[in-house]
Amino acid sequence: MADLPENTGWLSVPAPAKLNLMLHITGRRDDGYHNLQTLFQFVDHGDELHFKLRNDGDLTLSPAIEGVDFEDNLIIRAARLLQEKSEKTSGKTLGADIRLDKKLPMGGGLGGGSSDAATTLLALNQLWNLQLSFDELASLGLTLGADVPVFVRGEAAFAEGVGEILTPVPELDEPWYLVVCPQVHVNTGKIFSHKGLTRDTDPINIRTALRQGGRNDCQAIVSMLYPEVGNTLNLLNKFSFAKMTGTGACIFSSFGSETEAISVSAQLPAEYKVFVAKGVNQSPAHKVLFGPS
Repeated sequence: MADLPENTGWLSVPAPAKLNLMLHITGRRDDGYHNLQTLFQFVDHGDELHFKLRNDGDLTLSPAIEGVDFEDNLIIRAARLLQEKSEKTSGKTLGADIRLDKKLPMGGGLGGGSSDAATTLLALNQLWNLQLSFDELASLGLTLGADVPVFVRGEAAFAEGVGEILTPVPELDEPWYLVVCPQVHVNTGKIFSHKGLTRDTDPINIRTALRQGGRNDCQAIVSMLYPEVGNTLNLLNKFSFAKMTGTGACIFSSFGSETEAISVSAQLPAEYKVFVAKGVNQSPAHKVLFGPS
């Protein structure tokens, strides 16, 4: 962010988007949640968070996100969890000033909120010298949302359960993606509670997922309930095979080069919000905090 003071007091860390390369729903659990299988991959585009240590225990976040209360923001909820840990281990409550450079749309299926929460856990764990392991941070993250652990661990992964059982898949291709974001906010709860949602896809193994890919079981319902999503899929399919990520609304296609992806993006109507990004199997947040794997 341009208005950050030029000193070494700020720690700046990316919060990347993710794509679900496939999303199969294999059953509904007794607690109402769904069992699923999905392939997560990161892209080198997303939000960016900036952290500065405070010794008075206060937390600040700017700018505020319209419609989201301060204490309900996943960034603050993640920071509070770490404050509780620091109180128990050191008896001291540390604080932070946090600034958010928001680029990812809310309700787009790109995992922006989960990524922000995971980056907060990773960055404050380091800034506050808590020395929590990835396992501990992932467990904390799971209480915030099923997608948070994959961002905490920072590796492209095949996920099962509600998304928390992760197997790294470093062998994924890393193509260029064109991501198109329809101007609609998809309600995830509405999708997973819809009676027409496919909930009985046969489980597959990682080898099959990598060899054959798969579909997104949410795509048909989302396209029906949100015509903007279906229209975007039809449009992008004219150029390259398109798929929805998560419960939408964002649509993506893969390309062999950045030039090809940019060329297609230039042919889309101006009202569409789009970005071109490289698929990556290590989270950009991990590269900044821990170096290349």
